[in-house]
Amino acid sequence: MAYQKSRAKKCSVFCPCYYTIVIITLHFLSTFSRALGQSPAFACDTTSNASLSSLGFCDTSKSVEGRVADLIGRLTLTEKIGYLISGAASVNRLGIPKYEWWSEALHGVSNVGPGTRFTSVVPGATSFPQVITTAASFNTTLFQAIGKVVSNEARAMYNTGLAGLTYWSPNVNIFRDPRWGRGQETPGEDPLLSSKYGSAYVRGLQQTDDADSNKLKVAACCKHYTAYDVDNWKSVDRYHFNALVSQQDLDDTYQPPFKSCVVDGNVASVMCSYNQVNGKPTCADTDLLSGVIRGEWKLNGYIVTDCDSIDVLYNNQHYTKTPEEAAAQSILAGVDLNCGYFLSKHTQGAVDKGLVKETDINKAISNNLITLMRLGFFDGNPSKKPYGNLGAKDVCTSENQELALDAARQGLVLLKNNAGCLPFSATKIKSLAVIGPNANVTKTMIGNYEGIPCKYTTPLQGLSAYTSTTYQPGCSNVACAAAQVDEAKQIASTADATVLIMGADQSIEAESRDRVDLYLPGQQSLLVAAVANVSRGPVILVIMSGGGMDITFAKDNDKISSIVWVGYPGQAGGAALADLIFGAYNPSGRLPMTWYPQSYAEKVPMTNMNMRPNPTTGYPGRSYRFYTGETVYNFGDGLSYSDFTHHLVKAPTEVLVPLQEEHVCHTSTCKSIDALGEHCENLGFDVHLKVRNNGAMGGRHTVFLFSSPPSVHNSPRKNLIAFEKVFLHGKTEGMTVFKVDACKHLSVVDEEGNRKVALGVHQLHIGNMKHSFNVRI
Repeated sequence: MAYQKSRAKKCSVFCPCYYTIVIITLHFLSTFSRALGQSPAFACDTTSNASLSSLGFCDTSKSVEGRVADLIGRLTLTEKIGYLISGAASVNRLGIPKYEWWSEALHGVSNVGPGTRFTSVVPGATSFPQVITTAASFNTTLFQAIGKVVSNEARAMYNTGLAGLTYWSPNVNIFRDPRWGRGQETPGEDPLLSSKYGSAYVRGLQQTDDADSNKLKVAACCKHYTAYDVDNWKSVDRYHFNALVSQQDLDDTYQPPFKSCVVDGNVASVMCSYNQVNGKPTCADTDLLSGVIRGEWKLNGYIVTDCDSIDVLYNNQHYTKTPEEAAAQSILAGVDLNCGYFLSKHTQGAVDKGLVKETDINKAISNNLITLMRLGFFDGNPSKKPYGNLGAKDVCTSENQELALDAARQGLVLLKNNAGCLPFSATKIKSLAVIGPNANVTKTMIGNYEGIPCKYTTPLQGLSAYTSTTYQPGCSNVACAAAQVDEAKQIASTADATVLIMGADQSIEAESRDRVDLYLPGQQSLLVAAVANVSRGPVILVIMSGGGMDITFAKDNDKISSIVWVGYPGQAGGAALADLIFGAYNPSGRLPMTWYPQSYAEKVPMTNMNMRPNPTTGYPGRSYRFYTGETVYNFGDGLSYSDFTHHLVKAPTEVLVPLQEEHVCHTSTCKSIDALGEHCENLGFDVHLKVRNNGAMGGRHTVFLFSSPPSVHNSPRKNLIAFEKVFLHGKTEGMTVFKVDACKHLSVVDEEGNRKVALGVHQLHIGNMKHSFNVRI
């Protein structure tokens, strides 16, 4: 969505009249008081206005649908149109204040968007790692726990008048191309991981303590629907990009996270994107919105546009001839809420021209109003309702900040560790050279769609807590146009060890900013190689970035002992990194995306949306599921200070599909069968796995269960079907059981977008083990 900051309007007014000065002063004091935060916005304040008690929409004993119908029946057409936009106007005659829908909570309550702000009352909120780092933990329990803390802090800020109740997070787009500037916001390249992350984070944000699915703690939104992952690459921007996507790739790769958000997470909202998909703007595509989201998946909530998307489809994409047609097409396609003001300007005209009916507007705003009803916005004073006791004291608590630290620890990925160089001993490493443009950064660590953190611990500060450090930035910024090599070499040549903290920041990869290559920026590689060549002790290279980098030079350099990827690790990132380097934490993170060599970027245009390889053209495909070329690091890569081994205890050698006698596959040769129907009921099996920690150090470990299906329907080479995060003390073992649903987990998507169970030999991958079994009728 558009990353916008409001600008204060300049004013120059001469006020000679004392009375006017008093009025302006009182207005200023009132505005200043509101800025500090007082009471939240809510409707049906029957305590202050007893007459509101007689209004049906204020009667909490009635059904939500009945209350919304009553409210819609009282609104004029002009007032209804006001509920189609994110800055919803007040309806004073009915005791309804204005409401701002746009707030963000990607990895903590953010002040991006006009719905949330920080003041002296609540100066900051807990800033968790950027999503790509949290995803590297592969810990669904953590995903939900973070969401729950964020919703606690969001409710607390709402109660102080500083935030709303609707948050346009998470971003569950697939990280298809490493150059995408917004890949940092996503859970990575895998549909299953993205689905698990999205639904778990949504549950953390939305679920109330009584687990009533009709109520919302705060309302989440999964974005950006769909096949959106080009922002601004070589003059191709998101406002004009037409994503050409096969039905197979759409249903196999791009759609699953959104489906999981709606079906598994019961998300309150889905946001349509700027781009077109196969020639249609997503915010005007009836099939994608009304057909799939609301029809097939049964969305219980509202569909919102990315900011000014309707304006974009009219003015940039020229999809309609008039603005009224753009407004009408979007509403009729299924849009309920417009981030921006396009619908407030052109919907009346669309009605006057007969392009859209008032009943269509009623349908749209009912989805918005039902969401506000579920949030309790129309239930009266929130201080007397659930979560009404939350306030400033509940933001940035020690427990919340400890979770941010733990999340950062779990997301760090150790990619190289020659001869067990790490962890360091603080008694042996008495001096540490800390070098690099990201070595002492603050805001860089939290990535984009950020808020104001409770506090920061930079990498330099974290490392300095363990041993004596000497610091040189080596570059004036991450662009590193001219590296200060001599100064860096000097401190590295005398220290017991060297930590180089390199990578990117929002000037390199961000919204509206895609990369054109995969190298470390500027002279960073030169600096790393030069320092490594003269360092007296072991050299640790730390990469802070959202996307992968081609660091083959460092991977192959024996003088660089270890490599750690930290993503953007949040407010406590420096402490987490230091804990890993000095052994207070056993690394357990795994890469949620493939790291490609630079040759990939030179060969593959970012605009090619195909996931599957094409041998005829030499196109290598994308992601670990389909990519056939060389890699720098693979999806799922990551080391530990312990050696974990797996032993398969139980798994089938054959799975029989009970088809009815009249099924066509009994009389003809079938390569696959539909992944639905009676034959899929109870068609599953368990995989029992013994996991052992052979090391002395306890730690978390991610157990992956991959499947390689038979080669039908251009199926994936390898597919993640389950994962589990376990903790084992040193020299102990435990049992992990995966429940495999054959039709759900072993199915592939055919060329028409239908799920099929491939018949023939399937292969399970668990660590270095492989187990084959036959699926037959």
